Amino acid sequence: MKLLSYNIQYGFGADGQYDLARAAKVVGGADIIALQEVERHWSRTGHDDQPAILERLLPNHYTAYGPAFDMDASTTDGTRVINRRRQFGTMILSRWPIIWTRLHLLPMRRMITPLNTQNPALEALIQTPLGPIRVLSIHLAHVGTEERLTQIDHLLNLHAQTPRTGGPWSGTDDEPSRNWTESQPEPPCPQTAIWMGDFNCEPESREHARITGATPYHPGALYADGLTNAVAHLGQTLHTHEKIIAGQTRLRQLDHCFVTADLIPYLRHAWTDNSQIASDHHPLWVEM
Repeated sequence: MKLLSYNIQYGFGADGQYDLARAAKVVGGADIIALQEVERHWSRTGHDDQPAILERLLPNHYTAYGPAFDMDASTTDGTRVINRRRQFGTMILSRWPIIWTRLHLLPMRRMITPLNTQNPALEALIQTPLGPIRVLSIHLAHVGTEERLTQIDHLLNLHAQTPRTGGPWSGTDDEPSRNWTESQPEPPCPQTAIWMGDFNCEPESREHARITGATPYHPGALYADGLTNAVAHLGQTLHTHEKIIAGQTRLRQLDHCFVTADLIPYLRHAWTDNSQIASDHHPLWVEM
């Protein structure tokens, strides 16, 4: 099973060219794909409906899209309103059915400068060959450490509450004539999870430590409900982003894949393709 996390920068490559099909070619070989920065109806991308385009370009994948925010982009033709929403968010694609999804809007702080936007985490329950797994496509704030830590705390709290809250619905249908459950059993909602996305922080950061926990006296300790960085566990180092900072080229791993302890035995290999220019980020692959 091949996992892929990729911030596609709404189809704009490192060469400044808009080419969504180029990004789709990068991700096509993956079984479960977590995309960030996917949009609908922005003028910079020709008002494209990117989730719909990606769905057409990747016809062998189930898809789900979660907009972090939604703005009016409607027009009129003189006789009626043409409703259209300008959206920006995350997407999950899977070769196996996506049983349910829900969108988590992450805490944010109002900013004077630079620009700050709402960040999302799209959660999907996927029926994989390893059983049902909750997969999250996450995009954390790009400016402030404290804001990212608040967002991580929010996600960790949601993760810890999973056994208590369950999935999008639970219980026995007491109005069967209305068929609230579509005659289906309560959907699974295991604590087993994979977090993938653009975390805008590096492995040695405070944010990373908040996710994985710090166990200085017991290296490699694993909490039953904890999360482990797949790349670090495999003993690998790589980078998914290149940027010139203060005149120096920085090679940074901002994109990560975290898994719950029960999935660790299945981890096999992680890699990225630093030759790809379909985005300003590089795709992160993890094989299980």
